[in-house]
This record gives sequence, C-alpha cells and structure tokens, in this order.
Amino acid sequence: MSTLLDSELLEYIREDMPYFDLTTTLLGSNFDSAKLEVKTREDIVAACSEEAARIAELLGCKVEFFIPSSNRVKAGETILSIEAKGEILHLAWKLTQVLLEYACGMATYANDMLQSAHAVNPHCEILVTRKSIPFAKKFAIRSLICGGVLPHRLGLSESILVFYHHRALFEDDASFKEAFKQLKIRAVEKKVVVECEDLEDAKEMLSLGADVIQMDKCDIFTLRTLVEYKNANFPMARILAAGGINKNNVAEFVKTGVEAIITSSPYQAKMADISVKWVKK
Repeated sequence: MSTLLDSELLEYIREDMPYFDLTTTLLGSNFDSAKLEVKTREDIVAACSEEAARIAELLGCKVEFFIPSSNRVKAGETILSIEAKGEILHLAWKLTQVLLEYACGMATYANDMLQSAHAVNPHCEILVTRKSIPFAKKFAIRSLICGGVLPHRLGLSESILVFYHHRALFEDDASFKEAFKQLKIRAVEKKVVVECEDLEDAKEMLSLGADVIQMDKCDIFTLRTLVEYKNANFPMARILAAGGINKNNVAEFVKTGVEAIITSSPYQAKMADISVKWVKK
C-alpha cells in the first residue's frame, strides 16, 4: 500500500509551522525530555499511523511504538508513542493527532460499512468515488484503503464511465450507439461502465455491450429486478449501486445482489476521538 512521501509530509509540517513555534520560543526552550502518547477514546481502525510516526521522526522525535495501519484499536489503547525534548514534542503534537483523527475516522467508517456489506454478501465490494476533499486525495484514499475498501475511480484517466451527460452531447440515440460501438472496439483492455437511472435504460445499455451498469439513486425493487434480468441474460455483466448509500443503509442495497456499492459517504466520516497524554521523563 502506497504511503505518503517525505516531501508531502514536510509540506504538511510547513503548513503548520512555516517558520518557528512562537509559543515555545517565548516561553523558553529549556524543556525537559518527555513522552507523548496518542490514544483513542473509542474503538477504531488505525490509518496513516506510519505517516504520523514519520512526521515525528522528521521533526526529531524518537518513535517508541505505533500500531500499524489497518489494525483494530480498542478504546483507551495507544496508537503512537514518541519521545523528545518538550519543544519538539509540541511541534509533533497536533500534526500527528489531527492526521490520525481524520485518517482513522475515515478508515473506521469505511470498515464499518464494509463489515455491514460482507455480513450480507462477503463478495460485495465497497468502492469510494473520486469525490475526495480537494488537494487531499492521496491522503483520503490511503486512509480508506486502510479501512478495507477500494477506490471506484481515482481520476478520469484510468477507467471508462459513460454518464447521461456524455450521451447528451450526441444529436440522437443512433449517433450515440455508433460512438458506443466504436468505444467498445477501441477499449480493448478496459471494461465499459455506463450509469443508468431506470430499468429500461439499463437493459438497453446491456444489449449494446456495457460491461458494467452503475445504477444511480435507484430503489431496491428496481435493483433487484435488474440483477435478476442481468443474471438471466448477461451473466458476465456487473451491476453497481450508487447514490445516497451509507453505512446505515448499505446492507439493504447489498441484499439486492449487486456486485459492488459506490459511495462517497466515508469522505464525510467524523473525526476519530483521539487524545494525547504527556509523560515527563
């Protein structure tokens, strides 16, 4: 699993401390060595703990311990323990805590959603959209992968997804169908995904050769009907459900028989409840 580069972590550090720590400088820099323990107040999935530890190292701290990403952490347990002089720990304190709060929050939400889905169908995937917070995609995707889910689309360059907005550019259905035929010929190593909103449209796209149908904001009955139709007529095709699906309702959508759930909800997960404990050496 890809981790964030030192250059990216250093930029994160520079955002918080562009020059120096004014508070510790004015208080005086003769702080004794101490230990900082980052703990969780709730059961979570650890995420980006490697990056948190590396931030501490880049600032001059000694990392005593951290729980690797993707592991479950019980309330009250320590995620990260670092040691340094007091003024150095103050630099690392909020940088590591906030990073873990966001990362673990997303990972935990994603994992909860995945567990709910797998309780119904262990083969149904949870896929996150490309609607990450701007300028934070790599961090968010890493956090969510730590939670066990996968990206649906990382960007426009690696997958084919035909929306209604693409179809609207054509003069009529005939011209779109011809373009779709040529797309299928040229995309020799790619699956072609088409987003649909109703049953009849999905059936037509399957007949044109769509490899995957992504149903947006579709009701349970229609999804179940489409899955049955697909299994009987286009068994190699795949059906995805998208739109308004979160960890509270995911199980109901998985019960329809879809192969994957598309969601943006893990990006809006609340921050994990994480605290720090200072221990004077």
